[in-house]
Amino acid sequence: MNPPADPRSIAARAEQIIPGGVNSATRAIGAPWTFTSAQGATVTDAAGRDYLDYHAAFGAILLGHGDERVASAVTDATRGAGLVGLGITELELRLAELVVDAIPSADMMIATMSGSESVLQAVRLARGATGRRFLVKFQGCFHGSFDAVARNVISTPERAYGWDPSSAGILEDALSHTLVAEFNDLDSVRQLFAQYGDDIAAVILEPVPHNVGALLPEQSFLEGLREITRDHGSLLIFDEVITGFRHALGGYQELCGVTPDLTTFGKAMGNGIGVAGLAGSREVMSNFSSAGGPVMLAGTFNGNAVSMAAAIATIEVLADPQVGFYDHVRRLGDRMREGLRSITSDLGIPAVVTGIGSVFVTYFLDGEVRGYRDLMRNDDHAYATFHRRMLDSGFLMYPMALKRNHISLAHTAADIDRTLDAASTVLRGMQRDGEFGRGAA
Repeated sequence: MNPPADPRSIAARAEQIIPGGVNSATRAIGAPWTFTSAQGATVTDAAGRDYLDYHAAFGAILLGHGDERVASAVTDATRGAGLVGLGITELELRLAELVVDAIPSADMMIATMSGSESVLQAVRLARGATGRRFLVKFQGCFHGSFDAVARNVISTPERAYGWDPSSAGILEDALSHTLVAEFNDLDSVRQLFAQYGDDIAAVILEPVPHNVGALLPEQSFLEGLREITRDHGSLLIFDEVITGFRHALGGYQELCGVTPDLTTFGKAMGNGIGVAGLAGSREVMSNFSSAGGPVMLAGTFNGNAVSMAAAIATIEVLADPQVGFYDHVRRLGDRMREGLRSITSDLGIPAVVTGIGSVFVTYFLDGEVRGYRDLMRNDDHAYATFHRRMLDSGFLMYPMALKRNHISLAHTAADIDRTLDAASTVLRGMQRDGEFGRGAA
C-alpha cells in the first residue's frame, strides 16, 4: 500500500497550473486541501484522514457518496449509445416523464448540465415569452454565475440592497435590469412593481434561500408573490436547484402548494453526477426554438446518457417507499436541530438553530430570522469558527459564515449523536476562548 500523500504538496503543485489551485473559488478552504475518496457519508483526504460529510458537495449528494444504484446505472449508460447529440433517447424521455410527474409546475422540461445553465435558460425564456426587460430577485438568494443574476448574495451591510455585483467583468447593463427586494417582505416587491411593473418579466427566488443558510418562507409571502406576478402578467420562477428533490420529490412547491410558472432544479438530482433542468407550463416552455419559438435552446451535453441515467436512478430511489428517504433525513434533521438547540441553550450562547428536512443551520444571533436584514446581526466570526473547528474535529462543514449543512441517506442516528457530542465540545471551547461577540469573520 502506498503511504499517505501530503495534501499540502498536492495543493501547492495545483497552484502552479490551476488559478488558486482549485477549479471553483469556493473550494479553497485551506486544510485539508485535497480529498482522494468518498463513500457513503464519509470523505477521505490525501493524508488518509476520514471526515463525516455534512458539506455534501454544496448539497449535491442526497443518497451518499458512491451509491451503487446510481453507479450501476451510469456504468450501463456508458456502454450504450453514449453521446450522439441528435434526436432523442429513451433515457431523456424517461427522465422527463419522471420530472413532469413529480413537480407540480411541470408540463414540460428540458435537461441542462448545471443549475447556472438552468437559470440562464429560465431568465432568457421569461424575457423572451413576455417581451419585458426587468427581473426581480431577493437579497441573499443565489442563482448561479450567469451575468444577469450575479448580484446581491452575501452582501456586506453597506452594500446590501444596493449595487453589489458578484464579480468584476460583468457589464453594468446586464445587472441594472435585475432589481433587488427583501425576502419575506411583500411591500418591497410591491414597490418595485409600482415603479417597473409593466416591464418586469419575472420574479425569481429560492423558495428557501439556502445560500444564506435557511431562511424559511412565510406562506403568505409565497402566495403573495404568486398573486402579484399574475396580476401584472409576470412570471414566477422558483429556483429549486437546492430545494428540488432534497425536501420533497416535487420540490418545495409540493410542500407549500404554490405553483410557479418555471422551476429550475439540479444539484442533488444526479447524486453527484452533473445534471440539471428547467420545467414549466406548456405555454411558456413552447417558446423555446426547439418547439418553433423565438428563444434559443442549445447545448451539446444536454440530455447526455450518463447524466440522464444518474438522474433517473436517483429519482427512483427517492420515490421508493421501501427506501423511505424523506422520512429518514427528516428524522435525522430534527434530531440534529433539537440537539443543537439544547446545547446552545444550556451554554447560554445566543443562537437560532433552523433548517428544514435534511438541512440544518446554526445562526449565532438573538431574535427572529425572517430575511437578509436579520442575518446582518449574525456573528459571522463565530459561525465560521464553529464550522472550522468541527472540520478540524473530523466533521466536514464548510468553514464560512451562512453556509448550510446537509444530511444524506447514508447518515445514521449514531452519526448525528457523535456530531452533537463534538459540537458540544467545540462550542464549550469557543466559549472558553472568547470566540463569540467578535463580529465579522
